[in-house]
Amino acid sequence: MSKPTTLRHEYRPYGAARDLFHCREPEVLLSGPAGTGKSRACLEKLHMMMLMNPGARALMVRKTLVSLTSTGLVTYREHVAKEALATGEVEWFGGSTQEPAAYRYRNGSTVVVGGMDKATKIMSSEYDVIYVQEATELTENDWEALTTRLRNGRVSFQQLIADCNPDMPTHWLKKRADSGLTLMMESRHEDNPVLYSDGQLTPVGADYIGKLDRLTGVRYLRLRRGVWAAAEGLVYEDFDPSVHLIDSFKIPKDWTRYWSIDFGYTNPFVCQWWAEDPDGRLYLYRELYRTQRLVSDHAKDILYQVTRRDGTWREPRPRAIICDHDAEGRATLERELGMGTTPATKTVTDGIQAVQRRLMPASDGRPRLFLMRDARVHRDETLAEAGKPTSTVEEIVGYVWDNQPGKPPKETPVKEDDHGMDALRYAVAKIDLVGTTRVRWL
Repeated sequence: MSKPTTLRHEYRPYGAARDLFHCREPEVLLSGPAGTGKSRACLEKLHMMMLMNPGARALMVRKTLVSLTSTGLVTYREHVAKEALATGEVEWFGGSTQEPAAYRYRNGSTVVVGGMDKATKIMSSEYDVIYVQEATELTENDWEALTTRLRNGRVSFQQLIADCNPDMPTHWLKKRADSGLTLMMESRHEDNPVLYSDGQLTPVGADYIGKLDRLTGVRYLRLRRGVWAAAEGLVYEDFDPSVHLIDSFKIPKDWTRYWSIDFGYTNPFVCQWWAEDPDGRLYLYRELYRTQRLVSDHAKDILYQVTRRDGTWREPRPRAIICDHDAEGRATLERELGMGTTPATKTVTDGIQAVQRRLMPASDGRPRLFLMRDARVHRDETLAEAGKPTSTVEEIVGYVWDNQPGKPPKETPVKEDDHGMDALRYAVAKIDLVGTTRVRWL
């Protein structure tokens, strides 16, 4: 008979993270700025509950499984359950046609992993605890559907725990907390012992907080101060994540494709893949958003996304590749891709107005522009650590008018963190402004 495994795992929570371990409320949200240790705290509690309650079932979930794989699962493997995985106390099960992927504990407990974009398997079971990472990505319907799965009964209390960075003050999750349906706990940077020790910044903390302090506007308020804030002077006021942000789907091959590109090296290089349906609606279905790489390297990444190993194409070629007016960048891209490019229409005001029109509901009540949640194919960790946007979607919430004294209001956007916004404008302008006659009355 084998001896029981002895695990030694050290984790000391502080502040809201410590309070989370004692909380038994049905719904609890750990809200706070970037880097406070929110996800680690939630996962530590989930892991502890599985170890202490044989046969318990937990669910670790995010809006998309892809995003969970690159974030929450990494934290779980490398920090939370590292020792348990090394000793065999916990083992990974990759899933089957009947069962979802999960971490299986020797005592019979299970942590199922999944995304709400592929919810069939994970929603067919019952759980004692559910952990939602970055809960602002979910809809309220997603959240309420998850609460119905909390009825496994192997733990003395059933709980939905979640974390998030603050969003708009009108977000459904904030309203739910304000109404008392969800208990919101405020996490602070001082709660993270990696950043603060005995109330003083550590060297790592000084570097990280310094980066956050360089943020501006709504991103500073949310990611540095933890405030549920809306950007003042938002350019795309009609953008609504619950409407314009959609799950991915298989795009028909007969839909027209466009690529739009904004060059950058220190700033992000952005390549967006767009599909146009028969009714003229545009869908952003894939995106490269990366720094510190040459155009030739980006070209290889682009071809990797659209071609097979033998060089044949897996999807239709673009009708047009619309690029920023960087002559050297365009020349390199054309040489590496073996295709020509089209210079973008650079009139900012016309382009913004064209995007604004597409965001508004059409005659059938639906807008004419959508962005897929998992469009980004690589997360630039350098940008993420600096608190910068890592995708076009993350740029929209901070894209504001430059309303400085002496400048006409709503005339020019702030030229910062706008590389995806530029590429978006190029694509829409190419389709909607072609042939537009500009008349100047004298």
